[in-house]
Amino acid sequence: MTTQAAGSLWAATCAPMAPLSQLSADMRAELAVIGAGYTGVSAALHAACAGRDVVVLEAGQVGEGGSGLNGGQVIAGLKHDPDVLESVYGQRVGAQLAACSGSAPDLVFDLIARHSIECDAQRSGWLQLAVNERHLRSLERRAGQWRSRGADAAVLSDRDAAGLTGTTRYCGGWIDRRGGSVHPLAYLRGLARAAMSSGTRLFVRSAVRRLSRSGGAWRAETACGSVTAQTVVVATDAYTDRAFDVLRRTVVAVPSIQVATAPLPPHLRASILPGGQSVSDTRRILRYFRLDASGRFVLGTRGSYADIPAPAATPAHEHALRELYPQLAGLPLTYRWGGYVAMTPDGVPHLHEPAPGLLAGLGYNGRGVAMATAMGRLLARRALGEPAESLGFPVPGVRPIRLHALSRLAARATIGYLQTRDALERGLRRPPGAPG
Repeated sequence: MTTQAAGSLWAATCAPMAPLSQLSADMRAELAVIGAGYTGVSAALHAACAGRDVVVLEAGQVGEGGSGLNGGQVIAGLKHDPDVLESVYGQRVGAQLAACSGSAPDLVFDLIARHSIECDAQRSGWLQLAVNERHLRSLERRAGQWRSRGADAAVLSDRDAAGLTGTTRYCGGWIDRRGGSVHPLAYLRGLARAAMSSGTRLFVRSAVRRLSRSGGAWRAETACGSVTAQTVVVATDAYTDRAFDVLRRTVVAVPSIQVATAPLPPHLRASILPGGQSVSDTRRILRYFRLDASGRFVLGTRGSYADIPAPAATPAHEHALRELYPQLAGLPLTYRWGGYVAMTPDGVPHLHEPAPGLLAGLGYNGRGVAMATAMGRLLARRALGEPAESLGFPVPGVRPIRLHALSRLAARATIGYLQTRDALERGLRRPPGAPG
Protein backbone atom coordinates (compact mmCIF):
# COMPACT_ATOMS: atom_id res chain seq x y z
CA MET A 1 0.00 0.00 0.00
CA THR A 2 1.74 3.16 -1.20
CA THR A 3 1.34 6.57 0.43
CA GLN A 4 3.17 9.81 -0.01
CA ALA A 5 4.24 11.71 3.11
CA ALA A 6 7.33 13.47 1.75
CA GLY A 7 5.27 15.57 -0.68
CA SER A 8 2.64 16.61 1.82
CA LEU A 9 2.03 20.10 3.09
CA TRP A 10 2.10 18.76 6.64
CA ALA A 11 5.53 17.14 6.28
CA ALA A 12 6.89 20.33 4.75
CA THR A 13 5.60 22.57 7.54
CA CYS A 14 6.06 20.46 10.67
CA ALA A 15 8.88 20.74 13.17
CA PRO A 16 10.96 17.54 13.04
CA MET A 17 11.02 14.97 15.80
CA ALA A 18 14.22 13.92 17.48
CA PRO A 19 15.49 10.72 15.81
CA LEU A 20 14.01 7.53 17.22
CA SER A 21 15.63 4.11 17.33
CA GLN A 22 14.69 0.76 15.84
CA LEU A 23 13.88 -2.03 18.29
CA SER A 24 17.06 -4.10 18.52
CA ALA A 25 16.59 -6.23 21.65
CA ASP A 26 14.13 -8.47 23.44
CA MET A 27 12.28 -6.59 26.16
CA ARG A 28 9.24 -6.75 28.39
CA ALA A 29 6.45 -4.27 29.10
CA GLU A 30 3.01 -4.21 30.67
CA LEU A 31 1.43 -2.95 27.44
CA ALA A 32 2.68 -3.25 23.86
CA VAL A 33 1.10 -0.98 21.26
CA ILE A 34 1.47 -1.74 17.56
CA GLY A 35 1.16 1.41 15.48
CA ALA A 36 2.12 5.01 16.32
CA GLY A 37 -0.84 6.84 14.81
CA TYR A 38 -3.48 8.69 16.80
CA THR A 39 -5.01 5.51 18.21
CA GLY A 40 -1.76 3.92 19.32
CA VAL A 41 -0.10 7.04 20.69
CA SER A 42 -3.27 8.08 22.53
CA ALA A 43 -3.53 4.59 24.06
CA ALA A 44 0.13 4.73 25.08
CA LEU A 45 -0.18 8.22 26.55
CA HIS A 46 -3.26 7.39 28.62
CA ALA A 47 -1.80 4.10 29.87
CA ALA A 48 1.59 5.67 30.68
CA CYS A 49 -0.08 8.52 32.56
CA ALA A 50 -1.81 5.84 34.66
CA GLY A 51 1.60 4.40 35.57
CA ARG A 52 1.87 1.52 33.10
CA ASP A 53 5.10 0.50 31.36
CA VAL A 54 4.37 0.91 27.64
CA VAL A 55 6.28 0.09 24.45
CA VAL A 56 5.08 1.33 21.04
CA LEU A 57 6.24 -0.35 17.82
CA GLU A 58 5.87 1.63 14.59
CA ALA A 59 6.54 0.02 11.20
CA GLY A 60 7.77 3.23 9.57
CA GLN A 61 8.30 6.70 10.99
CA VAL A 62 5.81 8.55 13.18
CA GLY A 63 3.25 10.17 10.87
CA GLU A 64 3.93 8.28 7.64
CA GLY A 65 0.44 6.75 7.72
CA GLY A 66 -3.01 8.27 7.80
CA SER A 67 -2.53 10.20 11.05
CA GLY A 68 0.11 12.38 9.42
CA LEU A 69 -1.60 12.70 6.04
CA ASN A 70 -5.23 13.57 6.74
CA GLY A 71 -7.00 16.93 6.45
CA GLY A 72 -6.69 17.85 10.11
CA GLN A 73 -10.43 18.36 10.61
CA VAL A 74 -11.57 17.72 14.18
CA ILE A 75 -15.17 16.53 13.84
CA ALA A 76 -17.65 15.56 16.54
CA GLY A 77 -19.91 12.54 16.13
CA LEU A 78 -20.03 9.72 13.60
CA LYS A 79 -21.47 9.28 10.14
CA HIS A 80 -24.80 8.28 11.70
CA ASP A 81 -27.07 10.67 13.55
CA PRO A 82 -27.67 10.12 17.30
CA ASP A 83 -31.24 8.88 16.74
CA VAL A 84 -29.95 6.26 14.32
CA LEU A 85 -27.32 5.07 16.80
CA GLU A 86 -29.98 4.67 19.48
CA SER A 87 -32.21 2.79 17.05
CA VAL A 88 -29.44 0.38 16.01
CA TYR A 89 -27.72 -0.17 19.36
CA GLY A 90 -30.56 0.46 21.76
CA GLN A 91 -31.26 3.62 23.72
CA ARG A 92 -28.58 3.15 26.41
CA VAL A 93 -25.64 1.98 24.28
CA GLY A 94 -26.59 4.24 21.36
CA ALA A 95 -26.74 7.27 23.65
CA GLN A 96 -23.35 6.36 25.11
CA LEU A 97 -21.87 5.96 21.64
CA ALA A 98 -23.24 9.34 20.57
CA ALA A 99 -21.91 10.96 23.74
CA CYS A 100 -18.45 9.40 23.32
CA SER A 101 -18.11 10.48 19.69
CA GLY A 102 -19.71 13.85 20.33
CA SER A 103 -17.21 14.71 23.06
CA ALA A 104 -14.16 13.45 21.14
CA PRO A 105 -13.10 16.97 20.06
CA ASP A 106 -13.10 18.00 23.73
CA LEU A 107 -10.48 15.31 24.35
CA VAL A 108 -8.34 16.47 21.41
CA PHE A 109 -8.26 20.11 22.46
CA ASP A 110 -7.82 19.20 26.13
CA LEU A 111 -4.75 17.08 25.31
CA ILE A 112 -3.35 19.90 23.18
CA ALA A 113 -3.71 22.36 26.06
CA ARG A 114 -2.57 19.97 28.79
CA HIS A 115 0.61 18.94 26.97
CA SER A 116 1.31 22.30 25.28
CA ILE A 117 1.20 20.79 21.79
CA GLU A 118 1.97 23.34 19.08
CA CYS A 119 -0.18 22.26 16.15
CA ASP A 120 -2.05 25.35 14.87
CA ALA A 121 -5.12 24.24 16.82
CA GLN A 122 -8.23 26.23 15.98
CA ARG A 123 -11.66 25.56 17.43
CA SER A 124 -13.85 27.76 15.31
CA GLY A 125 -16.28 25.05 14.27
CA TRP A 126 -16.97 22.57 11.49
CA LEU A 127 -19.38 23.25 8.63
CA GLN A 128 -21.28 20.50 6.85
CA LEU A 129 -22.87 21.98 3.75
CA ALA A 130 -25.60 20.65 1.49
CA VAL A 131 -25.28 20.36 -2.27
CA ASN A 132 -29.06 20.17 -2.75
CA GLU A 133 -32.35 20.74 -0.96
CA ARG A 134 -32.90 17.11 -0.01
CA HIS A 135 -29.51 16.96 1.67
CA LEU A 136 -30.25 20.26 3.44
CA ARG A 137 -33.36 18.83 5.05
CA SER A 138 -31.28 15.92 6.33
CA LEU A 139 -28.69 18.29 7.79
CA GLU A 140 -31.40 20.31 9.49
CA ARG A 141 -32.59 17.15 11.23
CA ARG A 142 -29.00 16.28 12.19
CA ALA A 143 -28.41 19.70 13.72
CA GLY A 144 -31.67 19.42 15.66
CA GLN A 145 -30.74 16.03 17.09
CA TRP A 146 -27.37 17.28 18.29
CA ARG A 147 -28.85 20.50 19.70
CA SER A 148 -31.33 18.43 21.70
CA ARG A 149 -28.32 16.68 23.24
CA GLY A 150 -26.61 19.92 24.24
CA ALA A 151 -24.33 20.55 21.26
CA ASP A 152 -23.55 24.11 20.21
CA ALA A 153 -24.94 23.81 16.69
CA ALA A 154 -27.00 25.90 14.32
CA VAL A 155 -28.68 25.55 10.92
CA LEU A 156 -27.24 27.69 8.13
CA SER A 157 -29.11 29.25 5.21
CA ASP A 158 -27.53 29.53 1.79
CA ARG A 159 -26.61 33.14 2.61
CA ASP A 160 -25.06 32.05 5.91
CA ALA A 161 -23.02 29.38 4.12
CA ALA A 162 -21.86 31.84 1.47
CA GLY A 163 -20.81 34.36 4.10
CA LEU A 164 -18.81 31.80 6.06
CA THR A 165 -17.14 30.19 3.06
CA GLY A 166 -16.97 32.71 0.24
CA THR A 167 -18.60 30.32 -2.23
CA THR A 168 -22.23 30.19 -3.41
CA ARG A 169 -22.14 26.52 -4.39
CA TYR A 170 -24.08 25.35 -1.32
CA CYS A 171 -27.71 25.82 -0.36
CA GLY A 172 -27.15 25.80 3.41
CA GLY A 173 -26.13 23.34 6.07
CA TRP A 174 -25.15 23.46 9.72
CA ILE A 175 -22.29 24.55 11.92
CA ASP A 176 -21.06 22.35 14.76
CA ARG A 177 -19.02 24.57 17.06
CA ARG A 178 -17.55 21.57 18.88
CA GLY A 179 -15.28 21.01 15.89
CA GLY A 180 -12.17 22.67 14.58
CA SER A 181 -8.85 21.86 12.97
CA VAL A 182 -5.21 21.03 13.73
CA HIS A 183 -1.99 20.55 11.85
CA PRO A 184 -2.44 16.75 11.81
CA LEU A 185 1.22 15.75 11.78
CA ALA A 186 2.23 18.29 14.43
CA TYR A 187 -0.63 17.08 16.62
CA LEU A 188 0.49 13.46 16.28
CA ARG A 189 4.12 14.26 17.00
CA GLY A 190 3.04 16.30 20.01
CA LEU A 191 1.06 13.36 21.37
CA ALA A 192 4.07 11.09 20.77
CA ARG A 193 6.39 13.46 22.66
CA ALA A 194 3.88 13.63 25.53
CA ALA A 195 3.69 9.83 25.66
CA MET A 196 7.47 9.51 25.72
CA SER A 197 7.72 12.19 28.40
CA SER A 198 5.33 10.02 30.44
CA GLY A 199 7.67 7.03 30.14
CA THR A 200 6.58 5.35 26.91
CA ARG A 201 9.33 3.71 24.85
CA LEU A 202 8.66 4.27 21.14
CA PHE A 203 10.54 2.44 18.39
CA VAL A 204 10.36 3.15 14.65
CA ARG A 205 11.23 0.97 11.65
CA SER A 206 10.00 -1.90 13.82
CA ALA A 207 7.22 -3.69 11.94
CA VAL A 208 5.68 -6.57 13.84
CA ARG A 209 6.09 -9.74 11.79
CA ARG A 210 4.55 -12.21 14.19
CA LEU A 211 2.32 -12.03 17.25
CA SER A 212 2.02 -15.12 19.44
CA ARG A 213 0.73 -16.00 22.89
CA SER A 214 2.41 -18.28 25.42
CA GLY A 215 2.10 -18.66 29.16
CA GLY A 216 -0.52 -15.92 29.46
CA ALA A 217 1.61 -13.28 27.71
CA TRP A 218 1.88 -11.97 24.15
CA ARG A 219 5.12 -11.75 22.19
CA ALA A 220 5.40 -9.24 19.33
CA GLU A 221 8.37 -10.09 17.11
CA THR A 222 10.13 -7.65 14.77
CA ALA A 223 13.12 -8.18 12.49
CA CYS A 224 15.62 -7.28 15.23
CA GLY A 225 13.87 -7.79 18.55
CA SER A 226 10.68 -8.55 20.43
CA VAL A 227 8.38 -7.23 23.13
CA THR A 228 6.61 -9.50 25.59
CA ALA A 229 3.59 -8.01 27.34
CA GLN A 230 0.44 -9.07 29.14
CA THR A 231 -1.68 -6.86 26.88
CA VAL A 232 -1.28 -5.81 23.25
CA VAL A 233 -3.14 -3.05 21.39
CA VAL A 234 -3.21 -3.28 17.59
CA ALA A 235 -3.65 0.26 16.26
CA THR A 236 -2.84 0.09 12.55
CA ASP A 237 -6.23 1.10 11.06
CA ALA A 238 -6.13 1.42 7.24
CA TYR A 239 -2.50 0.27 7.24
CA THR A 240 -3.19 -3.09 8.87
CA ASP A 241 -1.23 -5.72 6.96
CA ARG A 242 -1.36 -9.49 6.65
CA ALA A 243 0.39 -9.96 10.00
CA PHE A 244 -3.08 -9.14 11.41
CA ASP A 245 -5.09 -10.46 8.51
CA VAL A 246 -8.36 -11.05 10.33
CA LEU A 247 -8.44 -7.37 11.33
CA ARG A 248 -7.29 -6.20 7.90
CA ARG A 249 -10.32 -7.88 6.38
CA THR A 250 -12.80 -6.03 8.59
CA VAL A 251 -12.23 -2.69 6.81
CA VAL A 252 -11.79 -1.38 3.28
CA ALA A 253 -8.83 0.97 2.82
CA VAL A 254 -10.00 3.81 0.57
CA PRO A 255 -7.56 6.38 -0.84
CA SER A 256 -8.02 10.06 -0.09
CA ILE A 257 -6.02 12.69 -1.97
CA GLN A 258 -5.37 16.29 -0.97
CA VAL A 259 -3.93 19.33 -2.65
CA ALA A 260 -2.86 22.71 -1.29
CA THR A 261 -2.44 26.02 -3.05
CA ALA A 262 0.14 28.69 -2.48
CA PRO A 263 -0.91 31.09 0.32
CA LEU A 264 -3.93 33.14 -0.69
CA PRO A 265 -3.28 36.83 -1.38
CA PRO A 266 -4.79 39.12 1.30
CA HIS A 267 -7.73 40.32 -0.80
CA LEU A 268 -8.89 36.72 -1.31
CA ARG A 269 -8.10 35.49 2.17
CA ALA A 270 -10.42 38.13 3.63
CA SER A 271 -13.48 36.56 1.97
CA ILE A 272 -12.62 32.84 1.79
CA LEU A 273 -13.36 31.03 5.06
CA PRO A 274 -12.83 34.26 7.03
CA GLY A 275 -13.86 32.62 10.30
CA GLY A 276 -11.39 29.76 9.99
CA GLN A 277 -13.93 26.92 9.93
CA SER A 278 -13.23 23.60 8.27
CA VAL A 279 -15.79 22.30 5.77
CA SER A 280 -17.19 19.03 4.50
CA ASP A 281 -20.05 18.74 2.03
CA THR A 282 -22.76 16.18 1.36
CA ARG A 283 -21.58 14.92 -2.01
CA ARG A 284 -21.43 11.14 -2.01
CA ILE A 285 -17.78 11.55 -3.01
CA LEU A 286 -17.40 14.32 -0.50
CA ARG A 287 -15.13 17.31 -0.70
CA TYR A 288 -13.50 18.68 2.42
CA PHE A 289 -11.50 21.87 2.66
CA ARG A 290 -10.07 24.58 4.89
CA LEU A 291 -7.21 27.05 5.17
CA ASP A 292 -3.97 26.20 6.92
CA ALA A 293 -2.23 28.57 9.33
CA SER A 294 -0.43 30.31 6.44
CA GLY A 295 -3.56 30.82 4.37
CA ARG A 296 -3.06 27.96 1.92
CA PHE A 297 -6.30 26.49 0.62
CA VAL A 298 -6.32 22.74 1.35
CA LEU A 299 -8.87 20.54 -0.44
CA GLY A 300 -9.37 16.78 -0.34
CA THR A 301 -11.57 14.13 -1.88
CA ARG A 302 -11.43 10.43 -2.66
CA GLY A 303 -8.73 9.21 -5.03
CA SER A 304 -8.04 6.33 -7.35
CA TYR A 305 -6.39 3.07 -6.35
CA ALA A 306 -3.18 3.88 -8.20
CA ASP A 307 -0.08 4.88 -6.29
CA ILE A 308 -0.77 8.00 -4.25
CA PRO A 309 -0.93 10.58 -5.60
CA ALA A 310 -0.95 9.40 -9.19
CA PRO A 311 -0.74 12.13 -11.86
CA ALA A 312 -4.34 11.26 -12.80
CA ALA A 313 -5.57 11.67 -9.22
CA THR A 314 -5.65 15.46 -8.92
CA PRO A 315 -7.56 16.83 -11.97
CA ALA A 316 -10.73 16.23 -9.96
CA HIS A 317 -9.31 18.48 -7.27
CA GLU A 318 -8.45 21.17 -9.80
CA HIS A 319 -12.00 20.97 -11.17
CA ALA A 320 -13.46 21.19 -7.66
CA LEU A 321 -11.31 24.21 -6.87
CA ARG A 322 -12.46 26.03 -10.03
CA GLU A 323 -16.09 25.13 -9.35
CA LEU A 324 -16.06 26.23 -5.70
CA TYR A 325 -13.79 29.25 -6.01
CA PRO A 326 -13.40 30.62 -9.55
CA GLN A 327 -11.52 33.53 -8.00
CA LEU A 328 -8.64 31.15 -7.24
CA ALA A 329 -7.99 30.50 -10.93
CA GLY A 330 -4.29 30.80 -11.63
CA LEU A 331 -3.22 30.18 -8.03
CA PRO A 332 -0.76 27.28 -8.26
CA LEU A 333 -1.18 23.97 -6.47
CA THR A 334 2.07 23.59 -4.58
CA TYR A 335 1.45 20.32 -2.72
CA ARG A 336 -0.21 17.01 -3.65
CA TRP A 337 -0.32 14.02 -1.31
CA GLY A 338 -2.54 11.24 -0.10
CA GLY A 339 -3.15 8.35 2.24
CA TYR A 340 -5.73 5.73 3.12
CA VAL A 341 -8.94 5.89 5.15
CA ALA A 342 -10.35 2.73 6.80
CA MET A 343 -14.06 2.34 6.08
CA THR A 344 -16.28 -0.12 7.95
CA PRO A 345 -19.40 -1.71 6.46
CA ASP A 346 -21.60 -0.22 9.21
CA GLY A 347 -19.98 3.22 9.20
CA VAL A 348 -19.00 2.96 12.89
CA PRO A 349 -15.48 2.57 14.33
CA HIS A 350 -14.78 -0.87 15.77
CA LEU A 351 -13.28 -1.75 19.13
CA HIS A 352 -12.38 -5.45 19.18
CA GLU A 353 -11.04 -7.90 21.72
CA PRO A 354 -10.16 -10.91 19.55
CA ALA A 355 -8.49 -12.81 22.40
CA PRO A 356 -7.75 -12.26 26.10
CA GLY A 357 -5.25 -9.44 26.41
CA LEU A 358 -5.46 -8.55 22.70
CA LEU A 359 -7.27 -5.30 21.79
CA ALA A 360 -7.77 -3.40 18.55
CA GLY A 361 -9.40 -0.18 17.40
CA LEU A 362 -9.89 0.82 13.76
CA GLY A 363 -12.27 2.05 11.08
CA TYR A 364 -12.84 5.78 11.59
CA ASN A 365 -14.55 6.40 8.25
CA GLY A 366 -12.85 9.74 7.66
CA ARG A 367 -13.23 11.15 11.18
CA GLY A 368 -10.01 9.87 12.65
CA VAL A 369 -8.45 12.93 14.30
CA ALA A 370 -11.04 13.09 17.06
CA MET A 371 -12.38 9.54 17.07
CA ALA A 372 -9.03 7.75 16.91
CA THR A 373 -7.81 9.86 19.84
CA ALA A 374 -10.91 8.87 21.78
CA MET A 375 -10.50 5.22 20.74
CA GLY A 376 -6.96 5.26 22.11
CA ARG A 377 -8.30 6.33 25.49
CA LEU A 378 -10.97 3.61 25.38
CA LEU A 379 -8.33 0.98 24.59
CA ALA A 380 -6.16 2.23 27.43
CA ARG A 381 -9.08 2.02 29.85
CA ARG A 382 -9.72 -1.57 28.81
CA ALA A 383 -5.99 -2.41 29.01
CA LEU A 384 -5.96 -0.96 32.54
CA GLY A 385 -8.61 -3.49 33.53
CA GLU A 386 -11.89 -1.65 33.12
CA PRO A 387 -14.69 -4.07 32.15
CA ALA A 388 -15.70 -3.90 28.50
CA GLU A 389 -19.36 -3.32 29.41
CA SER A 390 -18.52 -0.11 31.26
CA LEU A 391 -16.64 1.54 28.38
CA GLY A 392 -19.80 2.98 26.86
CA PHE A 393 -18.71 1.68 23.45
CA PRO A 394 -19.72 -1.55 21.67
CA VAL A 395 -17.16 -4.37 21.61
CA PRO A 396 -18.40 -6.63 18.80
CA GLY A 397 -16.82 -9.84 17.64
CA VAL A 398 -14.43 -9.66 14.69
CA ARG A 399 -16.38 -10.16 11.46
CA PRO A 400 -14.24 -10.10 8.32
CA ILE A 401 -15.93 -8.77 5.19
CA ARG A 402 -17.01 -11.53 2.85
CA LEU A 403 -15.04 -11.61 -0.41
CA HIS A 404 -12.69 -8.99 1.00
CA ALA A 405 -10.17 -9.72 -1.75
CA LEU A 406 -12.60 -8.10 -4.17
CA SER A 407 -13.06 -4.98 -2.03
CA ARG A 408 -10.88 -2.76 -4.21
CA LEU A 409 -12.83 -3.69 -7.33
CA ALA A 410 -16.09 -3.11 -5.48
CA ALA A 411 -14.89 0.21 -4.07
CA ARG A 412 -13.73 1.39 -7.50
CA ALA A 413 -17.11 0.54 -9.00
CA THR A 414 -18.92 2.18 -6.10
CA ILE A 415 -16.89 5.38 -6.43
CA GLY A 416 -17.78 5.57 -10.13
CA TYR A 417 -21.46 5.04 -9.37
CA LEU A 418 -21.48 7.67 -6.62
CA GLN A 419 -19.73 10.18 -8.86
CA THR A 420 -22.50 9.67 -11.40
CA ARG A 421 -25.15 10.18 -8.71
CA ASP A 422 -23.45 13.38 -7.59
CA ALA A 423 -23.46 14.69 -11.14
CA LEU A 424 -27.14 13.87 -11.62
CA GLU A 425 -28.16 15.54 -8.37
CA ARG A 426 -26.56 18.91 -9.12
CA GLY A 427 -29.83 19.95 -10.69
CA LEU A 428 -31.67 19.57 -7.39
CA ARG A 429 -29.98 22.67 -5.99
CA ARG A 430 -31.98 25.92 -6.14
CA PRO A 431 -30.23 29.14 -7.10
CA PRO A 432 -28.60 31.07 -4.23
CA GLY A 433 -31.05 33.34 -2.46
CA ALA A 434 -34.13 31.81 -4.12
CA PRO A 435 -37.15 31.11 -1.88
CA GLY A 436 -37.10 27.71 -0.22
